[in-house]
Amino acid sequence: MPTLDFLQSARKEFAYYRSLGDKTFAQLPDADLFRDPAPGNNSIAVLVKHMHGNMLSRWTDFLTTDGEKPWRQRDAEFENDITTRDALLDRWKEGWNCLFSAIDQLTPADLERTVLIRTEPHSVQQAIVRQLAHLPYHVGQIVLLGKVFLGESFVSLSIPKGGSRQFNAQKGM
Repeated sequence: MPTLDFLQSARKEFAYYRSLGDKTFAQLPDADLFRDPAPGNNSIAVLVKHMHGNMLSRWTDFLTTDGEKPWRQRDAEFENDITTRDALLDRWKEGWNCLFSAIDQLTPADLERTVLIRTEPHSVQQAIVRQLAHLPYHVGQIVLLGKVFLGESFVSLSIPKGGSRQFNAQKGM
């Protein structure tokens, strides 16, 4: 059943990107979570705060209310007020838990339903794809900042640079 495969695949992709963030956070000292990489750029804490706000807004009452909730303060998401690793991780977890709770309740029949995001109609499938573009974009920023901050001590989250031949050999390729 292709539609069930879509939901399972989407959930798997979301979980993968969450794990990349988790693995990056685990490598970083607390100070790097709040470090501004350059003037006008977002710290990891700000990226997490924005993702948290976005996920709560999009996935709370996903099928019944506009994905841009009136209580969301998007501009404030880019002003950091997170001061501890625990607070950052709490927001990270809360956002993802909201997303997974909504995804896990969907059925293949829901994929053709219409939801609104900023009053624009989207099929449920389109809304999921939209999030599969948005959230990994920010996770990629988090991973890149982790790599920049840690330099050579960053432990690769995929095939390490120069490791393709060894990886392929292990896969029997």
